This record gives sequence, structure tokens and C-alpha cells, in this order.
Amino acid sequence: MKITKVVAVCAAVGVAVAGIAFAAPAYADPVSNSYSLVGSDTLQDAANALANGTTVTGASVRVTAAGNTIGSFDAFGSDAIQTKGSGTYFARPAGSGDGVKALSRSIDGANFSVSGNSTPARAITGLVDIARSSSGPGAAANTSGVLQYFQFGRDALSYAYNGTGIDQLTKAQLTAIYNCSLTTVNGTAVTPVLPQAASGTRKFFLSAIGITTPGSCVVQRGDAENDGTVLVNAGELIPFSVASWVAQSNGAAQDRTGTARLGSAEGSVVPFTGADGSFVPNPTYYADTTFGRDTYVVVEAARVNPSSPKYDPALASLVDPTKSKSLTNFGSGPSTSGAVKTKFGFLAPSTTVSIRANAS
Repeated sequence: MKITKVVAVCAAVGVAVAGIAFAAPAYADPVSNSYSLVGSDTLQDAANALANGTTVTGASVRVTAAGNTIGSFDAFGSDAIQTKGSGTYFARPAGSGDGVKALSRSIDGANFSVSGNSTPARAITGLVDIARSSSGPGAAANTSGVLQYFQFGRDALSYAYNGTGIDQLTKAQLTAIYNCSLTTVNGTAVTPVLPQAASGTRKFFLSAIGITTPGSCVVQRGDAENDGTVLVNAGELIPFSVASWVAQSNGAAQDRTGTARLGSAEGSVVPFTGADGSFVPNPTYYADTTFGRDTYVVVEAARVNPSSPKYDPALASLVDPTKSKSLTNFGSGPSTSGAVKTKFGFLAPSTTVSIRANAS
């Protein structure tokens, strides 16, 4: 990739997943023989590595449930997915919002559909066990809610861009760009772009810069998020997960940065540091209360509550941060899930206190 004050050329890093190079094109969808994960694009590469197995840390790490494999489904691909061998095909949840909705419909039995997806609305009872979410529950938080959010790792938001003169922006500038009152920065005409509507990254970014309704100049381009290839003209910029950028730049995830560069939404504070191919997150940037964020895996609260008749100990283990090979672990040893997530650009979350929330 490219070098500015915060971006450098990526070097391929050998990453084997189940005997195949992890940076290769996406696999065919799995069919889980235990639990299924859907939702956020930001979390999918790290979650896929944990579900499929990886040696990115130098040790073999794979998260399983009572000895059974788990299936992590990409946010984008074919319209329909089948998460369980005996289950129906249903619309692919495209991002955090759709992932949490799919989990909610899996619990309550109502039909599930995705806007713009050709797959008919269908009942998906019991077909989704875990939602990946790059944002918390927000106003849906409720101490007696049916859902429970567990921290996956700490990420931060910035923006990818094409062109020159826009490598460092402030929150105020980003607000003005996305409400269309600022159209030129340092002599560069800027065009704000957003990812698809169900994106947790989009939701978090707009909230961070205080935008409820984007201005009329804002472009929505493509279905994917954390994808620099959608920026085709000079001066375009789009919200981008720093963790995803680090993972793609290091070769731990498929590189979709294209010709874009990563800017800093915190002015002169760089999002990451390190040498080519071994970038690491900048803790100072991630600690920012505006652009830093915890990310989550979401489950039905009753299934991880030992006093509930629905308690599922294998599912509970998957979201137990004290287990070295769980989705929520953030240990430092090479055989831990935490070490894998670090390679994918995540830091330890700001807290491990889970959050209950209403269904979506």
C-alpha cells in the first residue's frame, strides 16, 4: 500500500487457516454443526480466523464449542445463506444491524428479511446463535433485555480517502463534510461516501461526528464496508475501521484497501504505528472517547444464564473471556484468541462487563 504520515506499504504475512492462506479469496459459506455467527463486516475476518482455525500467532488456534466447529458467515456474498444443515436458506445479514435483527428473529420466530435482498422473508427460528456487532446497543440497552452483548475487542474509527491534503481531519471538519457545508479542504474538493445502511461502522461514525441525517452531497456506494476499492475519484472519503485496515495491511485479512489511504480523524494522532507488514494499533488513538469503540458478539441472554431453563453451557463458554479459546478472550499468549485478535488490529476492550439489551 501507500505511505503518508499514517499509512505504509503492506507486506504479505504468511497466515495459514486450516491449511489454506487466509489472505486468499473468501471461502464458500460454512454450514455449522453447532453454532452460527452472522453480522458485522468489521469483526468477520477475525471471527472467521477463530472459527476456521489459524496459525497467525505462530500457534494453532481454533475456537470450538464442546468439540464441534462453529460457522462464521461473511456479511457480503450470495443473497441467501444456510447456517444449519437442516435449516432453510434465508437472507444474508449484511452488517451489524442485520446481524442483531437476525439473532432477534431467531429467538422470537418472526420472519426475517433484508432490505434490497431478493430472498423472501422467512422464519429462521434457532438458525442464528451469535451476532457480530461493531457497535453497542445504544438506546436498546435494558438490564432485563433478551439480548446480551459481550465485548469482542477494542477498535477505532477513522476514514479512508483518495487524493491529497485530507490525511488529517478534525471531528468538526468531518461533521461539516458530511453535512455538506465543507466541500473543499486544503485545495482538495471532497466527496463524502458512506457504506451500506445496515453497517455498524456507518452508524457509529455518524453518531461520533454528530450527524443524524447525512447531507444531500453524501454518496452511498457499493454494498461492502471497510473496502477502499469503492473510492474511485480523488477527494472521496469513507468511514473505515482501523482494526480492519491493520489486518488488511498486515496480510492477515484479504486486502481491499485498493488505492485508498487511511487518514486520521484525530488530527495529528496516528491510528497505528509499526513497520511494513507488522502494523499495530495506536492505544492513544483507540482510547479516544469519540472515535474509539468496543465491538461485540451478541447472544440470547437466557442461553448464557446458568439459572435459566434455556442455559446452554457450550454457548456460554464461547462468550466467556476467561476461556483461552473463546470469542471474547483477550489473552496475550500465542495460543489464545486474544493474540489472534491482536493480529487483526484489535486491542483489549475497555471493559468486560456485558450489556443487556432489547431485541432489535
